[in-house]
Amino acid sequence: MHRLREEQPMNPKLQQLGRFGLRALRIAASTASIIELLRNDWTGGISAGVAWLVFVLVERRLPPPAAEASET
Repeated sequence: MHRLREEQPMNPKLQQLGRFGLRALRIAASTASIIELLRNDWTGGISAGVAWLVFVLVERRLPPPAAEASET
């Protein structure tokens, strides 16, 4: 059976890029949701709203950035 490796800290630049990408996806999903709901496209609006909710939940589960973790 395969043993799990201990978690190694990610490269700070890669982590920063991932957080930026997640934030961009969250903003795009919320914008798409609002636009689709204003067009009365309920399926697209609700789907984009659910995607936005998933991105928010994932972002909240992430550990704090390395800069913030070292300050506390």
